[in-house]
Amino acid sequence: MINRILLTALAAGLLAGVFVFAAHMAKTTPLILHAEVYENAAPTTGHSHDTGTAAHDHGAAEAWAPDEGFERYAYTLAADLLTSCGFAFILIGAIALSGRQIDWKKGMIWGLCGFAAFYVGPSLGLAPELPGMAAADVGDRQVWWLGTVIATTGGLALVFFSGTNALRAAGFALMIMPHVIGAPGHAFQPGGVPAELAAQFAVASLIVTGLFWLVLGGLTGHFYRRFGDV
Repeated sequence: MINRILLTALAAGLLAGVFVFAAHMAKTTPLILHAEVYENAAPTTGHSHDTGTAAHDHGAAEAWAPDEGFERYAYTLAADLLTSCGFAFILIGAIALSGRQIDWKKGMIWGLCGFAAFYVGPSLGLAPELPGMAAADVGDRQVWWLGTVIATTGGLALVFFSGTNALRAAGFALMIMPHVIGAPGHAFQPGGVPAELAAQFAVASLIVTGLFWLVLGGLTGHFYRRFGDV
């Protein structure tokens, strides 16, 4: 079983990681590079922003960043592969614990659940942000994001695996709870990033991430079935 989980997660994670890297290069990275032009043109005031994967603080000294070109793309590829493999291990672990039979079609359903838990739920309170956009404190956002992921995952488990309507209702209530509490807020102020660019990034992130989870789920289901005798 351990070999089956390990091989499935690595095979699905690496392939899905290559896919999402290509999607990032085609759709989201050009928008981030465009936004950085506005960010670099604005005066440095010691604020912070979040690009969806890491936060950057501007103070007296600039934080390290990879050089443009090959180095930046190499780090992006490495991050996408590691992130994809990590999500693959989480997904295959949940599938194994459920004890249910799975193929690539059912795997895509599991992938959609991962998409809901790790992206859709948190994005309802914290939209994807480009460099230069105002945002709440990084620590507060991370705590709320983690709590929302846990609540959404637990809620989905109750909805799909519980046998009573009462538990299903509790699952829906659990998924709603983080949004009743509310995501960390921040003071709205004029920024240098055009609203059209931010909207394009939000839509592109939604599509790319949704496709990633569909691909990851389908590949996970395929390889988990294929490696059943390992």
